[in-house]
Amino acid sequence: MRAAASVLGAALLAGALPLQAAEAPFPTRPIRLVIPQSPGGGSDSIGRLTAQKLSENFGQSFVVDNRPGAAGMLGAELVRQATPDGYTILLSAIDTITAPLVTKNAPFDPVKHFAPITQLTTSPNVILVTPSFQAKTMRELVDLARAKPKTIDYASSGIGSMQHLGGELLNVLAKIELSHVPYKGGGPALVDLLAGRVPVMVSGTQGALPFIKTGKARALAVTSPKRSATMPDVPTVAEALSLPAYEALNWQGLFAPAGTPAPVVKRLADETIKVLNAPDVKARLAELGFDPVGNTPAAFAALVLAEQRKWIKLIQAAGIKPE
Repeated sequence: MRAAASVLGAALLAGALPLQAAEAPFPTRPIRLVIPQSPGGGSDSIGRLTAQKLSENFGQSFVVDNRPGAAGMLGAELVRQATPDGYTILLSAIDTITAPLVTKNAPFDPVKHFAPITQLTTSPNVILVTPSFQAKTMRELVDLARAKPKTIDYASSGIGSMQHLGGELLNVLAKIELSHVPYKGGGPALVDLLAGRVPVMVSGTQGALPFIKTGKARALAVTSPKRSATMPDVPTVAEALSLPAYEALNWQGLFAPAGTPAPVVKRLADETIKVLNAPDVKARLAELGFDPVGNTPAAFAALVLAEQRKWIKLIQAAGIKPE
């Protein structure tokens, strides 16, 4: 009898071992956070702050790996090919969603090939002009563009970027024809705007703020549905032009490769949301011009799908051809 009980106990213990292994706490080793932009930019600043706080919360290192190139697609493709176990994740800007839409033979579909974790932040773009530019308001810019179609250039951080698409959305809704001049990043575009080599730019707020404050660039409008707390005197495009449909927001979010176990995705989301709700993190993001979000994986997935559909329609309406 005692021997039978021992055999039964051993069998039960053996049966429990796989379950215990499956329920091992996550993470048990460092996590790689791929940021597909260069060091020093907005996504990098958000990523490093998030990585630091997650390292503290998890008791494991989050190692930042900057992999810029191809409007974020280079780093995203690296994560797509990674083992779907939660140990390689992506900090994506919205450009990683939009860039494949204007790229021939895009290497991935951001909806099909990634598991959304949580949206980190949102922020507006800002429409800038040189101080000497003839148009001093959005209305004057639109009137000038209508009088001189295809003669006014606007700079962006690259083809398929939210700055590019924000400019094209303005073209479609305001019925004007600004000419797009893509740059390899927002920094080079801003340099040319400040030097007077291009008169108009759709820019992220973080890089533009210092120059707006010193008067080296003039902010005509922000691209969000409400005014920015960092530039409360600057109107939105929607209010300046009576175009309620106009909205072109930047955002950053965390993604894992498709197939990553749902409990791992949820754990990463839960801890990240805690980070975003911390007062010191909120204060730092506000200084940088970002609003924290923190939503569930399901809510973030719905946003990504909606964004993809929205910008596909804009690309078709604007006649943008994949390159």
